[in-house]
Amino acid sequence: MDHLKRRWARLEPHVIVVGPEDDRPRPAVLIFHGCGGLRDHLPRYAEAAKAVGWRAFIVDSYGPRGWSRAFTLTAVCTGLALRGHERAGDVLAAIQGVSARPDVDASCLALAGWSHGGWSIMEMMSAAPDPNAMGVADPASADLSGVRAVWLAYPYVGPFAFNRMKPWRHCPRVLAVTCSRDHLTTIRNAEQVNAMIRDCGAEVESWIAEGSHAFDEPTSNGPMRHDPALAEEALARFRAFLTDAAPHG
Repeated sequence: MDHLKRRWARLEPHVIVVGPEDDRPRPAVLIFHGCGGLRDHLPRYAEAAKAVGWRAFIVDSYGPRGWSRAFTLTAVCTGLALRGHERAGDVLAAIQGVSARPDVDASCLALAGWSHGGWSIMEMMSAAPDPNAMGVADPASADLSGVRAVWLAYPYVGPFAFNRMKPWRHCPRVLAVTCSRDHLTTIRNAEQVNAMIRDCGAEVESWIAEGSHAFDEPTSNGPMRHDPALAEEALARFRAFLTDAAPHG
């Protein structure tokens, strides 16, 4: 059983850092990939964050575990390994690790997750931080108070997401992206989840994007179809979301 510091020590060598070339404390967004692992669209979001003065940390959950894309497509994407409640420990460890950096304003963090990454963020938000929860021995040692915003890009809210209707313990501002042609959820199911988060006291903006699951990823696989124009709109919304979440004045 990992402690958070040990988990972060394993993750950190595989984290991609993008941001302004200075050492001043800046807001930071932590980016969590989908079940297919690191893909080409995530650096674009990191650059979008940099453009509005944020630091971005792309967290690779598979590199530290030695998992190949072939393995994760077979095991993680099918729900056989590393379900959202288990990967939630990575989210907690990244929050703690990034918050400790001198070039990060720990009072202004955002979490951003795509599909499986969004599921993991939601599991972290709803889980009680009891010892050994989320695969870590000390989940309560991570301070969520600096998390001001959460970007959920077509998060997995299907049958394996047993806690999708469980209230969150920390309720920051949320932008939830739902795809109108998502093969993994109906719009009605996703909107019910969004309503639950809103009932917790969070400000939740819901954007129903007229595309398929993973529309912003520059590949087309099975029912998923890349939509370049929609991807650009998502990037613009991401920039605006971070701009609004940043400290003002």
